[in-house]
Amino acid sequence: MFNKSKTLALGCDQGGYALKEYIKIKLAESGYSVRDFGAFSPDSVDYPDFAHPVASAVNDGQFPMGLLICGSGNGVCMTANKYAGIRAALCWNTELARLARSHNDANILCLPGRYITDDEALSAVKIFLTTDFEGGRHQARIDKIPLK
Repeated sequence: MFNKSKTLALGCDQGGYALKEYIKIKLAESGYSVRDFGAFSPDSVDYPDFAHPVASAVNDGQFPMGLLICGSGNGVCMTANKYAGIRAALCWNTELARLARSHNDANILCLPGRYITDDEALSAVKIFLTTDFEGGRHQARIDKIPLK
């Protein structure tokens, strides 16, 4: 069972719907409490309509972390990163997910729903949720990200 923060905000567009539903089940089986911000079907939608609520909820401290999925992962990642307190990372394997957390203190994992298997995605989610930020030399870099 993976651990760390046991709450998570989820969102997707149609390109990430099936993967979101799979991951949501696996998270629930592992004791996670999730808030699903949609989409709620595989019908065509606009990814910002779901990325904004997830990013806003994480940015405002309602959730420590979020997960966003769209076809390529790029659209939701770009949208989420418009928020000053968000460090969204597009990851398609466990090493990128580990580095996003340990070096970049990423708080939203973005997955490419059309380019990653369910198992690869679940492995990346597990690593993302259980990897600590290393701080130290990385903190100074993180501090330079927000525009002043």
